[in-house]
Amino acid sequence: MIDLDNQTPLAVDLDALEKIAEVLSSKEVELIISDDETIQELNAEHRGKDSATDVLSFPMEAPFTEQSIFGMPLGSIIIAESFVKEKAAAFGHTTQDELSLLFIHGMLHLLGFDHENDNGEMRAREKELIEQFHLPKSLIVRTEEY
Repeated sequence: MIDLDNQTPLAVDLDALEKIAEVLSSKEVELIISDDETIQELNAEHRGKDSATDVLSFPMEAPFTEQSIFGMPLGSIIIAESFVKEKAAAFGHTTQDELSLLFIHGMLHLLGFDHENDNGEMRAREKELIEQFHLPKSLIVRTEEY
């Protein structure tokens, strides 16, 4: 289940995101759609990077056994509205497709994947999910450029 806090006018197809979430976890996830200023502040505070970014993930800090016992949420995902719009326009797909791509990326981080330190496992799982949900391949293309 997704607890959506959309702080922007961006249209969100919550059902589409719920289908993705259900494949990955039965736990509740908080999804916040924010502006650049908010995500920049969070990025500076938590990652030491004083710039806006497309998506941030904050896993719940409780031990996994406590999450299971007490039904605690998996964590929070924050997505910047401007990046959704810009990337959708740049890659020629819908804002909902871009939102879904960023949501997949954020969910995998909540589940412990880390593309900065793994051997391609996160990218491989992203590719599987993108294909499963018939999403544009733009996330695969842009992440392979890093």
